[in-house]
Amino acid sequence: MIILGKRQKLTIVQTVDFGVYLADPAQERDPQEPPEEKVLLPGRQVPEGAKEGDEIEVFIYRDSKDRLIATVHEPRLEKEQTAVLEVVDTGRIGAFLDWGLEKDLLLPFREQTMPVQKGDKCLVALYEDKSHRLCATMKVYHYLSTQTPYKTGDMVDGRVYELSKNFGVFVAVDDRYSALIPKSEAQGSYKVNDILRLRVTKVKPDGKLNVSARKQVYLQLEEDAQKIFQVLERSGGTLPLDDKSDPAQIKARLGLSKAAFKRAVGHLMKEGKILQRPGEIVIQKEE
Repeated sequence: MIILGKRQKLTIVQTVDFGVYLADPAQERDPQEPPEEKVLLPGRQVPEGAKEGDEIEVFIYRDSKDRLIATVHEPRLEKEQTAVLEVVDTGRIGAFLDWGLEKDLLLPFREQTMPVQKGDKCLVALYEDKSHRLCATMKVYHYLSTQTPYKTGDMVDGRVYELSKNFGVFVAVDDRYSALIPKSEAQGSYKVNDILRLRVTKVKPDGKLNVSARKQVYLQLEEDAQKIFQVLERSGGTLPLDDKSDPAQIKARLGLSKAAFKRAVGHLMKEGKILQRPGEIVIQKEE
């Protein structure tokens, strides 16, 4: 059968002035299949010398009049695959993406996880909507691969594609593999489409990854301590936070979890750089 949104090999069954019609020859041999389907390959794309009975590999989509059409051109993604595509225009129903074919691909407003503008690049998956049209979605969670080649401790590059107050930051590693920065690890500010350098902290049994933008503890400790000391210097040597402060206050002021804050403060105190008093930390002055 002819499959929308996929590349497949079809056979020329009829030649007309404006192209050739293609069909799946298997349908002719199987009486259980519905009546033979045919799809047009426009004349300008028909390989020179092609004749009835020849097999051609094509991609199937819909033209501007919503009719099935074949093309020998290869799109940047097929149905249920993901790719990073550029926005070439916006309209009243959504954005339009360049996917390598004559007709641009629609990204409906309801499938956008953030507003997009002309020139933006976004990670999308290709799906078939209820009207049997091909559309793009930025909600790629269910389309990402769990067949990861990575292991715990590996450094990877990931693109943020969705933010969740309950779970954390959803990331596509290599724009392909399913990963999450858990809520407890999601320190700092993140935006959809951010590209991050991440460390794999866990490979789950289902193949999905847990990742962190933070370095291993002994490396991150130095960075966090330096950050706190710089904030102290900009604040005149005093910061109204201590180990009993509310975690939300610490995160708002420093972008750190309370545990990371306590580790870094302890490190600075051990080095003799700061003192902790009730309700505050201060730079320790040299005597």
